[in-house]
Amino acid sequence: MKPLQNDTFLRALLKQPTDYTPVWMMRQAGRYLPEYKATRAEAGSFLDLCKNTELATEVTIQPLERFALDAAILFSDILTVPDAMGLGLYFAEGEGPKFERVLRDEAAIKALAVPDMAKLRYVFDAVVSIRQALDGRVPLIGFSGSPFTLACYMVEGGSSKEFRHIKAMMYSRPDLLHRILDINAQAVTAYLNAQIDAGAQAVQIFDTWGGVLSDAAFGEFSLNYMRQIISGLKREAEGRRVPVIVFTKGGGLWLEAMADIGADALGLDWSCNIGQARARVGDKVALQGNFDPMALFGTPAAIEAEVARILAAYGHGSGHVFNLGHGINQHADPEHAKVLVDAVHRLSRPYHGA
Repeated sequence: MKPLQNDTFLRALLKQPTDYTPVWMMRQAGRYLPEYKATRAEAGSFLDLCKNTELATEVTIQPLERFALDAAILFSDILTVPDAMGLGLYFAEGEGPKFERVLRDEAAIKALAVPDMAKLRYVFDAVVSIRQALDGRVPLIGFSGSPFTLACYMVEGGSSKEFRHIKAMMYSRPDLLHRILDINAQAVTAYLNAQIDAGAQAVQIFDTWGGVLSDAAFGEFSLNYMRQIISGLKREAEGRRVPVIVFTKGGGLWLEAMADIGADALGLDWSCNIGQARARVGDKVALQGNFDPMALFGTPAAIEAEVARILAAYGHGSGHVFNLGHGINQHADPEHAKVLVDAVHRLSRPYHGA
């Protein structure tokens, strides 16, 4: 692999000096780009796109051809792991991900096992291919869902607004939920380590649904399992540290606790004040975020003003990776995304250096 030409993202995650604030966008390879839609149509389906090494590489690179992003993120899905467990992932048109086999039966839960990573070879092949295509341009981020977020889909059978089934299990049979979470944590650890072995230079754990938990439940059913994963991850590869980012949507209440689980950086959604978050976590972790994705529907001037506000709130020094507070909306204008990226690079420079 060629040496990195731009390691600003990795240095910011480790709170090392940078010339500017690096930026990437969650779901940056996706439905808001016309070229992505064309490639997905060629693939036939979302899952077929994920499993086609050449096309997964193509869509990962597409946003870098448009924008001066400081990192690429593997094109895949968080639900590849439970799919490899045999739950039968499919995508219903207009309804999002679904599982053919919902995990609520005690016997099925007790039979649940860490999948053979060979079933996920297509993901690792994509990592190798993307690294080669990047040719040292920017770092590649690997990722997984958190054990609790994966469990939400596995128990609910798909997306949910109430999380009734998993919360019913949590309060009536916590032993069964802990069984699922422990298997998930083991699987995610092996999965992320395999991504690192294949060439991922940083990894992110998406705890998308951690914020739906009560204060006590978050620590027991989400945070503890992310700590377990981080303790088992490979943290060095290719002669440098592999940073770990934890992103809990709705997790602003728990930043101090999250900063203690061994991650290098915490992702913030748009509900947090990033300056206050920085004061709360101190020097323990870097911060990533936290532009409201819906602000991309504003005018270019409004987008630049929001970028300026967030940069000023974080203040001087390294340790900030600019990002959206969640994934970019499929209806966002790519030209507005370019305004965001360019504004971050231009307006952040005064906050770095002497």
